[in-house]
Amino acid sequence: MVPARPLLIFAALTLAACADRPAGTELDPGTYGNATANNFAVQSGRIGQVEGLNNRFSTEIDPVVTFPFDSAALDAQARATIARQARWIRQFPEARFQVFGHTDLVGSAAYNEALGLRRAQAVLRELVANGVDASRLSALVSFGERQPLIVTQGRERANRRTVTEVAGFTSGRGQLLNGKYAEVIFREYVASAAAGEQSLGAEPPATTFPTD
Repeated sequence: MVPARPLLIFAALTLAACADRPAGTELDPGTYGNATANNFAVQSGRIGQVEGLNNRFSTEIDPVVTFPFDSAALDAQARATIARQARWIRQFPEARFQVFGHTDLVGSAAYNEALGLRRAQAVLRELVANGVDASRLSALVSFGERQPLIVTQGRERANRRTVTEVAGFTSGRGQLLNGKYAEVIFREYVASAAAGEQSLGAEPPATTFPTD
């Protein structure tokens, strides 16, 4: 018969190890239900459709690309980020997006304004190269050095960035027609469910048995 005391000690140690975090932390990183809550906020009028879609974009995809000093060149990490942005953007053909270019505080305001614009244009071209319709990226703005994330007069990569945001909808209206937003989100849910059914419905590999 196994003594009960070692089992009690093991259980106590296990509970102590989990006491500093909620149960289920390993299963839910904290984003479960965010999309549904966001969509409900839009449908109930608490937030606008553009804001709601932009909230989803910035939550699900990194909207920021950073750059080397005094450069608008895209490195491998930047291109990978833009590719993920493009995949998300292609899911929503009704939406328009804008790219804001920023710089750090080194250099004159006029030079940084032009540099920020070049960075935004570089991201736009890469989005188009990844299959996004250029007509949906018509709003292109540069903030130059006016909105630093980190206030410093020196070089700071976090400030040398672009930010991609939802600008509106292709109809030219500030909002989609009544019921259209729900249709857009419903279409996305149906597509995700279909993908899940395909993976669940895959035929298992045939089992072979040795013969005499």
